[in-house]
Amino acid sequence: MGMTLAQKIIASHLVSGEMIPGHEIALRIDQTLTQDATGTMAYLEFETMGIDRVRTELSVAYIDHNTLQCGFENADDHRYIQSVARKHGIRFSRPGNGICHQVHLERFGVPGKTLIGSDSHTPTGGGIGMLAFGAGGMDVAVAMGGGAYYITMPRMFKVNLTGRLRPFVTAKDVSLEILRILSVKGGVGAILEWGGEGIRALSVPERATITNMGTELGATTSIFPSDDITRAFLEAEGRGEQWVELKSDPDAEYDRVIDIDLSTLEPLIACPHSPDNVKKVSALKGTKVDQVCIGSCTNSSLIDMLKVAALLKGRTIDPSVSLSISPGSRQVLAMLAEAGALNDILASGARVLECACGPCIGMGFSPNSAGVSLRTFNRNFLGRSGTADAGVYLVSPETAVAAALTGTITDPRLLGEMPGIRMPAAFRIDDSAVLLPADPEEAKGVEVVRGPNIKPFPDSRPVGDEISAPLTLKVGDNITTDHIMPAGAKILPYRSNIPHLSQFCFAVCDETFPERAKAAGETILVGGSNYGQGSSREHAALVPLYLGVRAVIAKSFARIHVANLINAGILPLTFVHPEDYDRLNQGDRLSLRDIHAGMDIGRIALLDETTGETFELACDFTDRQKAMLKAGGLLAYTAGK
Repeated sequence: MGMTLAQKIIASHLVSGEMIPGHEIALRIDQTLTQDATGTMAYLEFETMGIDRVRTELSVAYIDHNTLQCGFENADDHRYIQSVARKHGIRFSRPGNGICHQVHLERFGVPGKTLIGSDSHTPTGGGIGMLAFGAGGMDVAVAMGGGAYYITMPRMFKVNLTGRLRPFVTAKDVSLEILRILSVKGGVGAILEWGGEGIRALSVPERATITNMGTELGATTSIFPSDDITRAFLEAEGRGEQWVELKSDPDAEYDRVIDIDLSTLEPLIACPHSPDNVKKVSALKGTKVDQVCIGSCTNSSLIDMLKVAALLKGRTIDPSVSLSISPGSRQVLAMLAEAGALNDILASGARVLECACGPCIGMGFSPNSAGVSLRTFNRNFLGRSGTADAGVYLVSPETAVAAALTGTITDPRLLGEMPGIRMPAAFRIDDSAVLLPADPEEAKGVEVVRGPNIKPFPDSRPVGDEISAPLTLKVGDNITTDHIMPAGAKILPYRSNIPHLSQFCFAVCDETFPERAKAAGETILVGGSNYGQGSSREHAALVPLYLGVRAVIAKSFARIHVANLINAGILPLTFVHPEDYDRLNQGDRLSLRDIHAGMDIGRIALLDETTGETFELACDFTDRQKAMLKAGGLLAYTAGK
């Protein structure tokens, strides 16, 4: 039996384990990336390992999240990251150089290599044929130190594309279509490989849009073959020598095959407040729009921006709409300017923002009260925009432009003929904003700069044989990391300050939780299905750890978050009988006993001391994960090794 593309890369990087779905495997990691909202903590963790130099082929620290500097906190964190990068052999992408996934695709991504990043949208690299994973900062720190990355061997899904996209139907619409088919949890435990004759007409940036959005499916990662399209992109970036052909074997077998005829698709839109709440744009025509945002790591490539500029040329946005444009990188911005396209954007009345994540993470450009905002982003979770009562919709750049010009949700096919835009034969190359690290000898004299906002890593505790604590918070299905640990301009600057950050934990669900958790000393949380979906931010585990959370019981967990909980030394458990969720009440006192023996057999008994009822909980930990929990998390386990 042949192998899939992902299986081939896994096999060539396998350190330990068997490639059997459901079994734990360890992978050698070639490249890592961090961004500043998660990177500060990742580098603090790396420093605790006492390793002088990163042991990857390439590690890059990007500054793209916390670029709004309205206090000393963000600037201090950037100075810290820059000094750590210089000292320990990491390249440093300066603020303004661009969004990590866009820049990495342009300048550093290599087909067939493995990449993990402390950002959940790292699978963007799959658009260039990388096996790229989003991960928690601790996992990235360990990989930078030369350690393996552990995952459960995924199932293999094939998405077979046929036909060709019609004008004004885009890669974003393909992403929304697969979300409509699978939902935000339909990809859990699987790698999505995209193939079929339909991919031949998709450029690398379009493929990257699709692999970027695969994160919203809960998928382990997504990947495209490396073919002539990939080679042309790398040659245009001056990196043609890094190309290698990669494809699955003709007789490879998949756990599921999904067929999509591109010629049948039409413009789609994800309605509030979930990326899988997908409808046809035509079904919402006439809905008043207040704000439009174009950019993010999903749709900020040069090809996206050139299409936007061409559609805006000679036109003016509706007076009632505020439009922002965020190019994905300095390369994109410079080429827009050189082509004259930037003038077309500015003349339309749009506001051009910095080459950064910006509005996608609530870092500025929040909508008005109860406003309707159309965004080319990947997430529309409640409150993520920075405005609690805003209605955020996810669309393609073309649909976004149509709304900006008309003031309402409008099918972009009504704009007329789609201008012809082609990928350039050569991109503008300027890596001057990526600072190289010091050589090993010089690095010995580099001082790491720490500002007052950087606080120590929270103390973890080994999971003992018994936990008795109140159920301080019970939440529902699809709780995201934005619910657990919100982003936004007011909160993100404190990502290196866990004590201060803790006051915002679960604020979207219950503003009283932090104080109640502190008063309880130790606590247990209960959640529904797909608990912890969304971002890879380990702060959604570290802050609960600081607040005394010892265990989380849920119907099911998102992949990255459950790994982060174990890394933090928090016990994740699932209901054997999902209906038992309804029998637990917030405020009850719960007791978990004989935990160590229970971990060995995969079953732990729960007693509700308030009602006297007992429940059966499941856990499926590897020997390594059991040892980590008993040690108090990944850092304590690694130190012990």
